Amino acid sequence: MTPRRKAIVLASCCLSLLIVSMDATIVNVAIPSIQTDLGATASQLQWVIDIYTLVLASLLMLSGAMGDRLGRRRVFQTGLVVFALGSLLCSLAPGIDALIAARFLQAVGGSMLNPVALSIISQVFTGPVERARAIGVWGGVVGISMALGPTVGGLLIHLISWRAVFWINLPICLAALVLTAIFVPETRSATMRTIDPIGQALAVAFLFGMVFALIEGPALGWGHPRVVVAAVVAVLTFVAFLRYEARRTDPFIDLRFFRSVPFASATVIAICAFASWGALLFMMSLYLQGARGFSAMQTGLIYLPIAVGALVFSPLSGRLVGRYGARPSLLVSGVMIVTASIVLALLGESAPVWSLMAVFAVFGIGFSMVNAPITNTAVSGMPLDRAGAASAVTSTSRQIGVSIGVALCGSVAGAALAGHGDFAASARPLWLLCAALGMVIVVLGVVSTSARAMDSARRLAPLIDAPAGPGSKAATDV
Repeated sequence: MTPRRKAIVLASCCLSLLIVSMDATIVNVAIPSIQTDLGATASQLQWVIDIYTLVLASLLMLSGAMGDRLGRRRVFQTGLVVFALGSLLCSLAPGIDALIAARFLQAVGGSMLNPVALSIISQVFTGPVERARAIGVWGGVVGISMALGPTVGGLLIHLISWRAVFWINLPICLAALVLTAIFVPETRSATMRTIDPIGQALAVAFLFGMVFALIEGPALGWGHPRVVVAAVVAVLTFVAFLRYEARRTDPFIDLRFFRSVPFASATVIAICAFASWGALLFMMSLYLQGARGFSAMQTGLIYLPIAVGALVFSPLSGRLVGRYGARPSLLVSGVMIVTASIVLALLGESAPVWSLMAVFAVFGIGFSMVNAPITNTAVSGMPLDRAGAASAVTSTSRQIGVSIGVALCGSVAGAALAGHGDFAASARPLWLLCAALGMVIVVLGVVSTSARAMDSARRLAPLIDAPAGPGSKAATDV
């Protein structure tokens, strides 16, 4: 495994991250065009985004375990093929329901890529320094790809149509397939984890129940039987999931991970940052193209400061994490998100474009700074053999965050989403909520990097590295 081959392995894994992460944001700019072309309702538009992120969140843990068990390269290649097929079907969708179904398939393939790719990186880059650098590159690509999505999407829609935002995935998938077949070694986990269908089903029921209630509540009414049932199902399945997983010797999610304060904090930080990000992109795309009348191309250019901030600050954040730890990056991220959100809450509906671009630049810096520290924290202190499972939790948290952010757009700012009244006034509660999420990042940035938090991570590593079998300490200590 020469340095050149390691670099190619990292590049092929980052290609998969590029398409999966970009697809979570590139579609946002296409939402108004999809609404016009396919006659979609506001809730259907939310499902175009959330069906993708929800399925990713639901299957990432399972896919990570499958990669550890069946072979990481094999699962990775399967994911590339399924993702490419889903992208092709999205581009050919004749109606909104077909598009949502194709997004479902696309997400199934995407779920096999990110956690497995990060696990491959953790296996190939075994030295602490080189692994930190590789993960820093990985975390940087997350921010860059998600930030570039709106700008690239606007350009493709202007030049071709909204269907082109899915075509771009096909050549990238092909390139990743070829590089993987030639350069990526096949690896499996030494610990064969069992598949947990009950835990998986409970997790899926919880996520879909929660998001269904948030999305459909404003349209159907919060007292509607379907909304009430979905909310009750979400609560009950979450409680059942925690109780069931705590009793398993080989759980779907090892709840012991959350005894590490840095790991638990990274999970919450990921949800907060990506919820703010998902809400911003979804609402501002509708605002810029609906309330302000900008084209998709103009919207993409207005989003350009986010991409520029990501290009500059994502790599910088990775270097800061390697040299000074996670705290500086997390504090900058939280402060920037709070600042941008408060300014958005204060702006009027006819705010000048330069002020919007300035806000996007600030938010883009904050979002770009958060990815490297949460990615590094996810696998730091974990045994090498559990890197796939640990990284999958953080990847899942990112997708859950986006799903919650998009769903909150209708719940907290339903009038703005429906186009009723002053958009800025209707969206203000959403921006204040995003500011609160940014404050959570600031607080956890301090708490998770304290000496006490580091001690919790060190105490956890020997525990989860112990063999988990009936009657063993690892089994009974869950």
